[in-house]
Amino acid sequence: MEPKTTQRLINFRKSNKRMPRRRYDIRVDKVDFKEPEYLAKFTTETGKILPRRLTGLSAWMHRKVTREIKRSRALNLAP
Repeated sequence: MEPKTTQRLINFRKSNKRMPRRRYDIRVDKVDFKEPEYLAKFTTETGKILPRRLTGLSAWMHRKVTREIKRSRALNLAP
């Protein structure tokens, strides 16, 4: 069954992109608010947190990274 318009088809394809391969090179003990250089891997130059579909993190790991980034921001440690 085809979508009614080409725009709907485009939106459908955009929303159903596959996740990148899971990343296993990330060490859980390194994800800490006291390591802003390591947390900077998961942010853009402007400071936005990258989404899971770009970083390839699992859901629980992404929540942990997000929490630690926000903690380091609160202490002005920077990423």
